Amino acid sequence: METGCLAPFCLDDLFSLSHPVLQLRLVPTMSTLLEIKSSVLRQVQVCPSFRRKTEPEPGSTSADPPEPATRAWKPGDGMEFFAHMRLILKKEEGRQGLPCPEVLLRSSSPAPAEPVDLNRGLRALTQEEVKMLYEEALYTVLHRAGTMGPDQVDDEEILLGYVQQVFGTSPEEHTEAIERVKKAKAPTYTLKVSVMSAKNLLAKDPNGFSDPYCMLGILPGSGTPREQSGQKEKRFGFRKGSKHSSPLPAKCIQVTEVKSSTLNPVWKEHFLFEIEDVSTDQLHLDIWDHDDDVSLAEACRKLNEVIGLKGMSRYFKQIVKSARANGTPGPTEDHTDDFLGCLNIPVREVPVAGADRWFKLEPRSSASRVQGDCHLVLKLITTQRDTVMSQRGRSGFLSYLLILSRILQFEHRAEESNSSSWHGEFSGPGSTVLCLHGAQSNLSPLQLAVLHWQVSSRHHQTCTLDYGYLLGLLEDMQAHWEEAASLPQEQEGQNPALRLKTDKSERADKPCWKEKGLHWSNLGKEAVDIGTEVEESLADSFSAFSEYGLQLLRQLRDYFPATNSTAVYRLELLLKCLHKLQFFQPSFEICPFETELNMDIAAALKRGNREWYGRLLNAKSPREQPGPQRLTGLVELADIIYEDFQACYGIYASLFHGILKVDFFTLTFRQLERLLAEEAWVLTEELSPKMTLQVASGLVELYLTLADTQRFWSCIPGRDGRSLALAGIHTPFLPAVKTWLQGLRDQVKWRLQGAVDVDTLEPVDASSKHSSSAATASLCFSHIQEFWVRLAWPDPTQAQGLGTQLSQDLCEAALFYAELLRKKVDTQPGAVGEAVSEPLCVVLNNVELVRRASGQALRGLAWPEGVGGVEATLPRPLLSCTQALEEDLQRESHTVTAHLTSKMVADIRKYVQHISLSPDSIQNDEAVAPLMKYLDEKLALLNASLVKENLGRVLESLWELLLQAILQALGANSDVSADFCGRFHFTLEALVSFFHAEGQGLPLESLKDGSYKRLEEELRLHKCSTRECIEQFYLDKLKQRSLEQNRFGRLSIRCYYEAAEQRLAVEVLHAADLLPLDTNGLSDPFVIVELGPPHLFPLVRSQRTQVKSRTLHPIYDDLFYFSVSAEACRRRGACVLFTVMDHDWLSTNDFAGEAALGLSGVSGISRPQVGGGVRAGQPITLHLRRPRAQVRSTLRMLEGRTNKEAQEFVKKLKELEKSMEADP
Repeated sequence: METGCLAPFCLDDLFSLSHPVLQLRLVPTMSTLLEIKSSVLRQVQVCPSFRRKTEPEPGSTSADPPEPATRAWKPGDGMEFFAHMRLILKKEEGRQGLPCPEVLLRSSSPAPAEPVDLNRGLRALTQEEVKMLYEEALYTVLHRAGTMGPDQVDDEEILLGYVQQVFGTSPEEHTEAIERVKKAKAPTYTLKVSVMSAKNLLAKDPNGFSDPYCMLGILPGSGTPREQSGQKEKRFGFRKGSKHSSPLPAKCIQVTEVKSSTLNPVWKEHFLFEIEDVSTDQLHLDIWDHDDDVSLAEACRKLNEVIGLKGMSRYFKQIVKSARANGTPGPTEDHTDDFLGCLNIPVREVPVAGADRWFKLEPRSSASRVQGDCHLVLKLITTQRDTVMSQRGRSGFLSYLLILSRILQFEHRAEESNSSSWHGEFSGPGSTVLCLHGAQSNLSPLQLAVLHWQVSSRHHQTCTLDYGYLLGLLEDMQAHWEEAASLPQEQEGQNPALRLKTDKSERADKPCWKEKGLHWSNLGKEAVDIGTEVEESLADSFSAFSEYGLQLLRQLRDYFPATNSTAVYRLELLLKCLHKLQFFQPSFEICPFETELNMDIAAALKRGNREWYGRLLNAKSPREQPGPQRLTGLVELADIIYEDFQACYGIYASLFHGILKVDFFTLTFRQLERLLAEEAWVLTEELSPKMTLQVASGLVELYLTLADTQRFWSCIPGRDGRSLALAGIHTPFLPAVKTWLQGLRDQVKWRLQGAVDVDTLEPVDASSKHSSSAATASLCFSHIQEFWVRLAWPDPTQAQGLGTQLSQDLCEAALFYAELLRKKVDTQPGAVGEAVSEPLCVVLNNVELVRRASGQALRGLAWPEGVGGVEATLPRPLLSCTQALEEDLQRESHTVTAHLTSKMVADIRKYVQHISLSPDSIQNDEAVAPLMKYLDEKLALLNASLVKENLGRVLESLWELLLQAILQALGANSDVSADFCGRFHFTLEALVSFFHAEGQGLPLESLKDGSYKRLEEELRLHKCSTRECIEQFYLDKLKQRSLEQNRFGRLSIRCYYEAAEQRLAVEVLHAADLLPLDTNGLSDPFVIVELGPPHLFPLVRSQRTQVKSRTLHPIYDDLFYFSVSAEACRRRGACVLFTVMDHDWLSTNDFAGEAALGLSGVSGISRPQVGGGVRAGQPITLHLRRPRAQVRSTLRMLEGRTNKEAQEFVKKLKELEKSMEADP
């Protein structure tokens, strides 16, 4: 047997608590690609950050760019820097929005083991105490009575063997103990009967109801009434209404109150009957309809004189007869009690755990007519137990507690492999022994619930149990507690086990169980003190469990990690257990809690947060370490705290608030962010004078986590409005961010240089058309943009400065990459005769990918005052950088495209020449077929090698090459037949269809613009006569619009037709803002006025104004008349041509500008003159211009004509052009 220290044996004593830097090697080349003049680079004077002072000036012959200035961080080719940057950004990805419990709960492994302390359980028993308890358990088994339930064990040998295992006794000791217990006197058995109610009884009275009452007693196995076994006469108490409250003498029979006018009476009366022979005695109960004129009390009194009755049934019947004989019935004998039913229940059939059920009423004989059911609560208990514990005055409550503790320990040890999830499932023998002892000790359901909670909660602190089991015990105890609290006041005092909060005077004054005529005032001191003892022990168990629970909550993260679903579920059950304790808090005079439990829990959580933070700080960033080492640990600490905030909000907050109404998240967030902010402020002040790139990188990473922490708080719905300790934390981090951005500029270049060096200018895979360096560059730009978004600098002014610097650095890096690609492709040997260069295609795709990636990154660099994805909403400096970089990279793309298509120029000219030299006998489609086949083959290769945008650029370039080749062919064959022009017209239409490709290629608008219109005009002019070409020459002049209206000046004239004289009046009024063509900054302008075309006005000579010396704003007011018909003025192309010249005395005159006015719209020609005025019409202002290509193309067409009219017209114009050679 187990032994221990001997101590006073009382309930209170049982619950005692105790890289090196990479040089850039640039190879000089004579490639035309290096001749590109970037508009971004031209912004050096206004945006010096695009070209740093450390870089060579454009045109410098230095091949090696200088090394970056920052040397503290040595990542080799920048890979380490960007790998660290990716880790930071990946960490930021998990911090978007509020966390979901499904994301946090990643593990379902067993929960961490909770701390146990053997000193927190029941104290160890002495050898004598164990022996006494062992014999108590054996006595319970040997003197069991009643019927076993389906889950209980009725085999005595099994039960005795189980008790032996529980106590660990040897076979010899076990046999001796059994012999001792068998020699002891058997206990006295008592049947507790509670008559609760009946239903559906027969109606015996004229009013349709009955006045039922119950008579009950024990039928001995011999069939005769039981004689008194003691010297003192046993009496029973019975009341009729409230008039008879004093006990009345009787023999073995008790009676309930009469319930008037009801068929469903409710009595709720309790009785005790001694049992002499458990195996043969029966409980007999009759229900009668009572007549109010017959006195049952008097009948029972007369019954004392009745002797020699045979059989209990006759004894019951005699009571009724006596009542009738001594009553005062009427002449018709209407006042007799009617039989309503009876019950006969053998005592041996009463379940060990008691019976609480409805019994169907039975008739006395076959002639009786009964109906209905009766609700009884039966329990077989023992008194006068001949055990040492009973002899020493130890209550059944204490004995049960000790036996339960031993059995619980034994059963739990059997489940050692999974002890923390044990739900208290006792084995069949264990539950049987406990049920027997609880019933024999007359323990109420509430007392049993209290005992199981006390023992299990204490045991849990020494060997962990499942919290669901403990919660079930509390709920069971609460249910019985509420049931007891709902009893009427007079019934509440009837059971001491249901009365846990009553002082001694209250218990002595209340009527209790009708135990053989005795009140609780006659039962002695021990019965009175049971309630107080239970209350004190229960309060002590609550205090111990709450203290244990608070200890666990202080180490919440260790024992209930948020990632472990099993541990979180255990935490939920623990909180529910603590919440249940609050239900009992107001019910104790001896309060187990000094303060409200919610306040204790909040204090425990705060203390736990502080201790947890202190442990982390000492482990990660101890203050005795140097600043840079502490910084690394503080970054880790900040990340851990952020993850803890996510866990607090996503997991813990809902549990604490939903169960205990404790705002755990706000409590934790406020406390930890204040501690973290204090540490960050101190460290940044210490590190500011020691700023290096490596220190700046750590500080930036720390700031991002702190900023995420602030944003996390701002996302919480219903948060309080108090400012955070982290407010304004960005200020001390500004120098670190600036240093980091400066280092980023150099790291990007290193990374791009390294990527281009290893690039083979081949597609990275079959699904991609760019090479590896473009993917690296795109990823770098994406990381930069993503970093800026995560940085989200809160100060708008500072954000503008940081964003401007970062955007300029990004533009510089994109152009730097394009330069590296150009130099790389120049070193690639090209295949002989290769018309389509695959490396050039890859370079073109790379530039396009970087153009899109850098543009997207720049648009993502908007700072707070202009956040948005549309260019119109970008801040002006950022918009300027974006547009300039777009222009430069587009120019890069067009240059590479031109270099790519230049390899096809010779072939294209050859095929166009083939078309022009083909004889007229060959069909047009046959002449064009070689060109179309060549284009089809080359474009198939280009389509496979280029992305869509670049394919469009190449198509546009090829289209322009084809148009120029055809124009060149036409120029070389000016005087040709109509069939020749028709063939090229057919070729042009075929090419349009080929390049449009039914909407899959270039749009028709772009195909039929620019050089196409010129070519189409050339073809049309080739079909025209000389005069039609001359008319077209003048029409082209009329169509011209000055693109720069103020460059060449303005001329003000008035023009009208005088029909009466059939003459055209042209008045030159004045000119303004003419070009200064003399060395003195002025001019000597005059105006030549002539009509054209010449064949329309063959007899009209040109006229000129006077020369105005040394002025740019001459005033002429000269009027000229031209005798011409109105019909000639209305002809196609008819116009007045004004040519402004600068008069030179020693050389030829200089051309200053020209303007043309169509005659068809002149007053007097388009409509009759009104009023007949000599100078009708308003002044007209004409903008001077120079002849455009459209006009010159017509001139070239005329030059190719050999007829006299064309040659004379060209000769005249040539003379005019000579004066234009001095154009400034």
